[in-house]
Amino acid sequence: MLLAEALARRAEAQDRLHSLTQRLTQGALIQEGDTPVEDPAELLAEAAHLLQEIETLVRRINHTNSQTPFEGASLTDAIARRDALLRARRLYAQVADAASARQDRYSRSEVRYVPTVDVGALRKMADDASKAYRELDTKIQQLNWSTELR
Repeated sequence: MLLAEALARRAEAQDRLHSLTQRLTQGALIQEGDTPVEDPAELLAEAAHLLQEIETLVRRINHTNSQTPFEGASLTDAIARRDALLRARRLYAQVADAASARQDRYSRSEVRYVPTVDVGALRKMADDASKAYRELDTKIQQLNWSTELR
């Protein structure tokens, strides 16, 4: 199985587990004398199976990522860098949005707000982080489709 396939299976299993969790919590408490719409024991058994499947996939994915070389480091290092770029983009964009929020004034005597940061520079930093993220993510995705899961 390829790494990309394992990642897709993990995502699918996590989605199914989320759905099962919702179904279990909806039927966890019913009126006395009523019958639950779904058998909680069956749902719990399926959830236990999914939890085991997810754990196994995560272990194998993490092992593969740590053992797969990527541009002089490991794939794990590249994923950490990609995550850092995403956080940076979000930070710069959020601060720029806050500094550029429109403050309507109804008269000249009202308090005037001014930005304390360079909004244009922050937007450029966010754009640069986004570009670096996309480029790195593309390389990671290519490697995922050519790497066997260990």
